[in-house]
Amino acid sequence: MLSPWHSLLSPTAPPAMEIRSPPHSTNGSIYPSRSPPLRSAVRATPTLSAAATAVSSPPGPKKKVLVPIAMGTEEMEAVVIAGVLRLAGADVTLASVEDGLEVEASCGSRIVADTHIASCADQVFDLVALPGGMPGSVRLRDSDILQQITVRQAEEKRLYGAISAAPAVVLMPWGLHRRKKITCHPSFIGDLPTFRAVESNVQVSGELTTSRGPGTAFQFALSFVEQMFGPHAAEDVDRILMTQIDDDLEKSTEVNELEWSFDRNPHVLLPIANGSEEMEIIIMVDILRRAKINVVLASVEKNPNIIGSQRMKIIADKSIMSASDSIYDLIILPGGPAGAERLQKSRILKKLLREQIQAGRMYGGVCSSLKILQQQGLLKEIFWPWTRQRCGEWNSF
Repeated sequence: MLSPWHSLLSPTAPPAMEIRSPPHSTNGSIYPSRSPPLRSAVRATPTLSAAATAVSSPPGPKKKVLVPIAMGTEEMEAVVIAGVLRLAGADVTLASVEDGLEVEASCGSRIVADTHIASCADQVFDLVALPGGMPGSVRLRDSDILQQITVRQAEEKRLYGAISAAPAVVLMPWGLHRRKKITCHPSFIGDLPTFRAVESNVQVSGELTTSRGPGTAFQFALSFVEQMFGPHAAEDVDRILMTQIDDDLEKSTEVNELEWSFDRNPHVLLPIANGSEEMEIIIMVDILRRAKINVVLASVEKNPNIIGSQRMKIIADKSIMSASDSIYDLIILPGGPAGAERLQKSRILKKLLREQIQAGRMYGGVCSSLKILQQQGLLKEIFWPWTRQRCGEWNSF
């Protein structure tokens, strides 16, 4: 499920577009079709500093989670699973089934795994969660070591799961779907046994949990948080992530109406830094590239390798210096308090933002990156109350 991002547009920007997340499933999901009252309804919205820290997990050994990745893995699914579970306090290992640790995902994002799958062969995990994507799912299926780990996981009645193409492409050939209700991406639902297939966003069947695709990745990950840490932890993580859209809030506000169109693929710049929120980075890149938009990930650091707020490693396409030679139809800034502070220090980025507004081109930001836009004088007063309410007071930045 997608977070309710609200891009904050320039005074000359086009009308804002509304993106709605899919409705919650009543079959296997941890949430009913209408969001339940949260456990602490009177609790204030978390500040930025609170949102950047993991939820307090119960005392004792950390829950160990394996998320394998391969060339062609769906990056949104892999990063959301790992990011949500790390936020919940789990010890998550991103393991490459390739010869090297660097993996180019299905929409072109480059992610660096923590280790190779061979180093995980003798470890015991509380959860093994397989992202989908093609040909990533095929490459996961063909990993003998991963198969041994996952089969042992099922035999020993520990949690395992798969999303999107992976239930059909990976679990079925390994025989790990037997006697289980199972769902997957609609493109592969016909490959599942008819009497076992269900069309639900998240399906929990004993130790096995399956889900449909990138748009259900948050629900999928939160179901594991609930299974490992309990419903209160899932509610707390969900509250921080803000996956639940508040129907009482206005979704978008027009500043100045402007007709706009492109006779080419638009160009988008997404600057990133150490400490940037990797879930926001990858989801934006994934969705925009699916729409055939040319997205450039530009590092404001001295090298292209970025370590995000949840300790995932992302490789930028180029440096902010080399990216500054081009003109962009949109510049969008990811959140993450530490990352936003580092973005704020980039003189090149601030120059690009000034040029962007002078030329009447679009710009925006997510959560804590609004601090940068505010300091550059790029926010209209109409947005400030919402910004402070939903992301915490800026003085806690």
